[in-house]
Amino acid sequence: MKKFYSLLAVISILILFQSCENRNQNKLKKSYFAKADTTLSIIYNFYGVNSSPLLKETYPVDSDLNVTYLGSAASQASENRCAYLWPYSGLFSAVNVLQETTKKGKYKSLLTDTVLVGLEEYYDDTRLPFGYASYIDSISDRFYDDNIWLGIDFTDAYLSQGNPLYLQKAELLWNFVWSGYDTKLGGGIYWHEQGKNGKNTCSNAPAAVFALKLYLSTKKDSYLQLGTQLYQWTQQTLQDPSDKLYFDNKNLDGKVDTTKYSYNSGQMIQAASLLYKITKEEKYLLQAKEVAESSFLYFFDPFITEIDDFMMVKNNNVWFTAVLLRGFLELYSITQDDGYIIHFEKGLDYAWDHARDSDGLFSTDWSGKEKNVKKWLLTQAAMVEMYARIANFLKQ
Repeated sequence: MKKFYSLLAVISILILFQSCENRNQNKLKKSYFAKADTTLSIIYNFYGVNSSPLLKETYPVDSDLNVTYLGSAASQASENRCAYLWPYSGLFSAVNVLQETTKKGKYKSLLTDTVLVGLEEYYDDTRLPFGYASYIDSISDRFYDDNIWLGIDFTDAYLSQGNPLYLQKAELLWNFVWSGYDTKLGGGIYWHEQGKNGKNTCSNAPAAVFALKLYLSTKKDSYLQLGTQLYQWTQQTLQDPSDKLYFDNKNLDGKVDTTKYSYNSGQMIQAASLLYKITKEEKYLLQAKEVAESSFLYFFDPFITEIDDFMMVKNNNVWFTAVLLRGFLELYSITQDDGYIIHFEKGLDYAWDHARDSDGLFSTDWSGKEKNVKKWLLTQAAMVEMYARIANFLKQ
């Protein structure tokens, strides 16, 4: 009888512990959603452009803005009236995640009535195939990767909401993306429509993810074949065999830019994870794990605080970090190993307390040591996305 009551006491303690743990998880989840929502409100407070749905590129406004990410051959706007497409599209990703994970009508309304209304200002139906231009005037250059990121977002919105208009838009964008493919360098998609001088990981790894998500949406075998083809081309052409990470690009002369960016790894992790989910071929899971481990070692550094030690993501493009998180979360959905995600959580917690200014806007350095005078819209949008994704992770 004593043994019975002792066992009952142990069970009661375990139940109590589990209950407390669940309450703590729920509290954390709400905290991350609150951080995402607060940052989203701050964005619209400081980056708004009069009464339009468009947003500014930076805050404070940079009157001498030199947009280096367009490439030397790309045209830039003579007047920087609003953000370029890439940073604006970050809001699509962020609000998409908030709507998907909360199912709240306010995010759905924000997406349909504001974000997507503003996005259509960039839509170019004067050139075939149709796609989004880098700026709101139709003479702006068009980039395949810009349209790939949007295609992924439209596909995610379709998978979340079931609205067939989102799938139609995604497939339309796929037509534009695939127009950037040819057999030079053995295949692959160019980065820049008006400057087809090389092929990048950032225009092929996410294109693989885009195609695989389209396959999940439509069950058309052609998308699975193309997604697999693009994944394999990127692996064979741009992967560094020494550490399994990915070089940035290869030009048509055969010269490789060996720079390694975290978002490129993130998309290859996600593509491999999706291929494993679809095909159940173990090689894809092994490849995803290899790239994830190398990415963690390469893009994170040990970070020591008074209360905790963890691996902090290096000071870099914050949106690149958000895309790396997408890869880690896709892999987690298979392995249920949350090791990498825990370090993301701790880094995001630290950034909230140390990387924000008095307005609540983030610098790129999560440690808080380096401060940005002008805060980029895409950085803020990426923070919203990551807090929302971590909240969703904690909900699982």
